[in-house]
Amino acid sequence: MSEHTLNIDTLIREAIDLLQALIRVPSFSGEENESSRIIDQYLQKYDIQTHKKGNNVWARNAYFHSGLPTLLLNSHLDTVRPNKGWTRDPFEPMVEDGTLYGLGSNDAGGPLVSLIATFLFYYDNEDLPYNLVLAATAEEETSGPNGISSILPDLPPLDLAIVGEPSGMTITVAERGHIVLEVTARGRSGHAARDEGINAINKALEDIRWFQTYEFPRESDLLGAVKMSITMIQGGIQANVIPDTCTFVVDIRVPDVYTNEEILEVIREHVVGEVREVSRSLKSSRLPDDHPLIHAARGTGLEFTASPTSSDQGLLDVASIKIGPGESERSHTADEFIRLSEIDRGIREFIRLLEHLDTLL
Repeated sequence: MSEHTLNIDTLIREAIDLLQALIRVPSFSGEENESSRIIDQYLQKYDIQTHKKGNNVWARNAYFHSGLPTLLLNSHLDTVRPNKGWTRDPFEPMVEDGTLYGLGSNDAGGPLVSLIATFLFYYDNEDLPYNLVLAATAEEETSGPNGISSILPDLPPLDLAIVGEPSGMTITVAERGHIVLEVTARGRSGHAARDEGINAINKALEDIRWFQTYEFPRESDLLGAVKMSITMIQGGIQANVIPDTCTFVVDIRVPDVYTNEEILEVIREHVVGEVREVSRSLKSSRLPDDHPLIHAARGTGLEFTASPTSSDQGLLDVASIKIGPGESERSHTADEFIRLSEIDRGIREFIRLLEHLDTLL
């Protein structure tokens, strides 16, 4: 171990300071340049060679060996915009009674700084049976093109990954995929007082009923059935004109028993309207019960769950788990917060998890 190795208490203290620095700078999706600079400078303080592409920052452990498997530690820099319910300054980190308030504190600042601390703990370890790559990435909240998917070709070949998201340090071993579609029904305009025209809204309703009632035959024992929800609709230009177009948006959550391509094929067979793919890049995932990450997690006593929501985990083609301090239900809420004790526990549990992984790879 080199002189840069830090003890856990120091790592926890620095992680909280780093999170407060990140809260102070707006880091909306696509605007993470200042937060990425903070992460870059923090790592360079320990003479760690960093790499940057866009607003993404990554680094490798000191003793990186091409013959060893590589574990990715990843979480995102970006946040959503604060909603109108905030009663505090979202960019002023305030600690009250052991609770840190601020935009991005929970999603995903807490998981991010905890993984950075874990990377630092193992950075100079000459005897790791695996390599480490730390990646703080952009545009997760919008599934944007300049996030983790943009740097995957630049990273070393990956074998497994830990994705940092608030989960109460419960390990997510399965995650739904996500598809967003825009469906447009076309008719012919006419005067509403006369028996003329073809009402595009009525045609759209036929497709909407299909989305509401169709049941895909396969269900996942962890993630359940395919879930399709109509989330937006727009049609018509004024009260006395039969509308010639009607467009609606469908949010689809895909369990691990289907690929996104299979879902789309069925939809195109049944839907009459024009189907446009808004997004389908997030795939479902599920970690096999006998995977080393599962065995390592069992060794720590951490609990397991499945997630109905999506994350950058869906962009990875390697075995992965999603886990982190904080709670998912706090994400995107007014007066977002994370407890300092959660960051403390998160760092210690991440370190233990990687320690158990030592014996399995």
